[in-house]
Amino acid sequence: MKIHIIGAGPGDPDLVTVKGLKLIEQADVVMYTDSLVNTELINKAKQGAEIIKTAGMHLEEMVDMMINRVKAGKKVVRVHTGDSAVFGAIMEQIALLKEAGIDVEIVPGVSSVFASAAVAGAELTIPDLTQTVILTRAEGRTPVPEREKLKDLAKHHCTIALFLSATLTKKIVKEFLAADWHEETPVVVVYKATWPDEKVVRTTIGKLDEAMRVNGIRKQAMILAGWALDPSIHEKEYRSKLYDKEFTHSFRKGVKA
Repeated sequence: MKIHIIGAGPGDPDLVTVKGLKLIEQADVVMYTDSLVNTELINKAKQGAEIIKTAGMHLEEMVDMMINRVKAGKKVVRVHTGDSAVFGAIMEQIALLKEAGIDVEIVPGVSSVFASAAVAGAELTIPDLTQTVILTRAEGRTPVPEREKLKDLAKHHCTIALFLSATLTKKIVKEFLAADWHEETPVVVVYKATWPDEKVVRTTIGKLDEAMRVNGIRKQAMILAGWALDPSIHEKEYRSKLYDKEFTHSFRKGVKA
């Protein structure tokens, strides 16, 4: 007995993996987060498949449905937005499924953080500028561990991606400034990355809260901050060793200038 948890990608139904799509097409039961997953993808399920929307369900209700259908011999898939490895709330589901003797296979998807970077035309790791990306969220109703306060993470001055934080921009600005970030540090906010109504807002740390207010963005937004998001980054001379003609590796001998 097994359930597949599938990352649907950020919105565009074409961004699901081939494996994920095949499993959806083969499933007898498709359970999906209808508040976030594109219905166009779910419509690819086979004729006669049971389609269950889960946005209005609590954990036990949802998992009980999975267990009942798997034990009835049905092939069940659970479809999450983006990639379930980050803020996917899958471990609590897996714990209950394992208690019921049901195995789980996770099929990765395209995370909204990487879809947002693609939409922004950005590389989040730039040689000699930043080689680290922190994926986190601002502290709201749900607390974060004491050692993971945004102010402390921001002291690394690397690229930071903020999930689930669109309503907390005043706090975000305060925390970044407390970590000695310059007010002119570039920020890109991507609302509903890869959806038809996607919106990209380029701003700075100092103007972030106002930019969010003016654009009416209060949910489903990825906030990317750091100098890797500089819109003029292409004009600067940041080069990796990977394609440096003088850099030798197992596939290429370096050529001295």
